[in-house]
Amino acid sequence: MTKSAPTVLTFGCRLNAYESEVMREHARASESGVETVIVNTCAVTAEAERQARQAIRKIRREKPDARIVVTGCAAQAHPETFAAMPEIDQILGNAEKMQPRIFSAPPAEKIVVGDIMQVREVASHLVSGFEGRARAFVEVQQGCDHRCTFCIIPFGRGPNRSVPMGRVVGQIRELVAAGYGEVVLTGVDVTAYGGDLPGQPSLGQLVRRLLALVPELPRLRLSSLDPVEVDKDLLTAIAEEERLMPHIHLSVQAGDDTILKRMKRRHLRGDVLELARHIRDLRPDVALGADIIAGFPTEDDAMFQHSLDLVDEAGLTHLHVFPFSARPGTPAARMPKVRGDVVKDRAARLRAKGEAALAEFLASRVGRDAQVLIERDGRGHCGHYLPVCVGGLEAEPGAIVQVRIVGVTDGVLVGREQ
Repeated sequence: MTKSAPTVLTFGCRLNAYESEVMREHARASESGVETVIVNTCAVTAEAERQARQAIRKIRREKPDARIVVTGCAAQAHPETFAAMPEIDQILGNAEKMQPRIFSAPPAEKIVVGDIMQVREVASHLVSGFEGRARAFVEVQQGCDHRCTFCIIPFGRGPNRSVPMGRVVGQIRELVAAGYGEVVLTGVDVTAYGGDLPGQPSLGQLVRRLLALVPELPRLRLSSLDPVEVDKDLLTAIAEEERLMPHIHLSVQAGDDTILKRMKRRHLRGDVLELARHIRDLRPDVALGADIIAGFPTEDDAMFQHSLDLVDEAGLTHLHVFPFSARPGTPAARMPKVRGDVVKDRAARLRAKGEAALAEFLASRVGRDAQVLIERDGRGHCGHYLPVCVGGLEAEPGAIVQVRIVGVTDGVLVGREQ
């Protein structure tokens, strides 16, 4: 038999992107004469699950002889839903999908999903490359011990568990040696990093140590941070480490204190504003982003306005807006709902507010210098995670080039190589 190249379709977060590469390598290493398609699902919203089911049906129509394996948070949380789909050959849980033997010797059972809440360790995975990407993701943490009332992810990912520092450093050294110019530290709740490790090192301590131990790493980026868990070492790194990119994304979710309490978040509106001011004092050119949910149960017009106002008050320029999606089994699913058309309208207004803030920020970068990580065809992202196009540039993906920003076209910065 010949080794068949697996196809991996990824939905959702950066952690899923990392895990997809792990599965790609495991499946590629296994001996198989059958084409394998792996669908790595997301459970954040009902729409994400619908898109995954739609994609699975399309794959089966286009590849009737392929072996379709479905995994990820939606498969972990709702394996019975996917088991009812005749298009699927096997369903893997989030712990099982990371095991090489699953691909080298597939079990006979269609559903291979264990109790994720009993998992206490993060398996070691050294990913040698990321197909089609100039930046690499490194998993430093898994799971979540918090119970936000809207969120099903802890039940798809299990409890908080961290990757030891030495293993993270080794992974990043390997990726830099392979030519990656930027690494993103990712996890389900990355600011909870280290709570389960000896000595309980913080995320900030991890960041400072790996930047010191891997001086050849050009750029480090962080995934979404919980505002109440941003530690002093991380703030010091933001202030002092130029290789830590000036783009901080916060898991805010709402700008109204009553809604935040009903979400069972651990911060209030004032905490977000204070953190935003503090970060900007430490690093004035920073770009701040946030996740915000529109139309959470019981949200009235005044509460929504508080979220809308937060965009300006905190100086947010990179918004991820989610219309509220009731997840079965969560407390929020039992709360009084906001009408669907109202949720849709509020999400649209939040997105418009975010687009206006981003457009203003893009315009402010004209005339400034930027370092751009090239991803493909002269396009990439600068340190603030803004898209940049450098005309006539012939640079390999992963190269970092110095440019002068000379304009903005259709939401993309236009750079001129210096």
